[in-house]
Amino acid sequence: MIEDPRTSQPTSFPDEPQQPSPGLTTEMRTKPDHGEDSYVGKGLLEGQVALITGGDSGIGRAVAIAYAREGANVAISYLSEEQTDAEETQKWVEKAGKRCILLPGDIRDRDHCVKLVERTVAELGGLNILVNNAAAQTMNEGLDSIDDDEMQAAFSANVFAMIRLAKAAAPHMKPGSAIINTTSEQAKVAGKNMIVYAATKGAISSLTVGLSNLLSGDGIRVNAVAPGPIWTPIQPIAKSPEELETLGQNTPLGRAGQPGELAPAYVMLASTEGSYMSGNVVAVTGGVPIS
Repeated sequence: MIEDPRTSQPTSFPDEPQQPSPGLTTEMRTKPDHGEDSYVGKGLLEGQVALITGGDSGIGRAVAIAYAREGANVAISYLSEEQTDAEETQKWVEKAGKRCILLPGDIRDRDHCVKLVERTVAELGGLNILVNNAAAQTMNEGLDSIDDDEMQAAFSANVFAMIRLAKAAAPHMKPGSAIINTTSEQAKVAGKNMIVYAATKGAISSLTVGLSNLLSGDGIRVNAVAPGPIWTPIQPIAKSPEELETLGQNTPLGRAGQPGELAPAYVMLASTEGSYMSGNVVAVTGGVPIS
């Protein structure tokens, strides 16, 4: 069935309560669509193993559901405070008939990054797909409002962890494996109140190209997805109720995206459908150009 992309999902989020970090799906008034009732797999990832950071909610949950329905077993990492969301994701993966292991902890801890890969390989029998999706979003009013510790924590979670995870994962990955990073339209548009976050996302885009150049000789493809405004628990953390109500309305399609609308891009980049793609950033931005 053909749907109008401007109206196929909610265009406004009124009366959404703000949340403290890290934010929970269970506390959201308007629940995101992760593809629970819509994503249909085609066996594109049959027999593979995926490790997804930030897999408890939002884009990570949508990717976990899609990967499971495509035939992959899944390991998800998340902060311990997000346990309830992680358990909900696990239920959806297991409902698809696949295994899902839960790996709580903080990816800013370098030893934890190594353990994530080790446990995935030990418990699921290998590693074919690494999705570096977890991120810390920081906001600022002006330069004076940027906290140095918060800035360092953002780069540690958003950039350094990706490098550490890729370093730990690559030796286990055979030719045909894939690494997929989540960057953002902010890497290009760099809103004035998100300059630290935008800087980390710009670094991720460059890291994606560098890792692709480095690992393509081993048959490992590396790509990234750049979301626009997506309705996830990260939104009610820093944005006011007024901002949430109009989220995404300034995009050409006039609305925010849903996590489930991102999942097909991650499936393509992980599967043979993206076999000649490496070093790319795929924009899923509601029409906002980032090239």
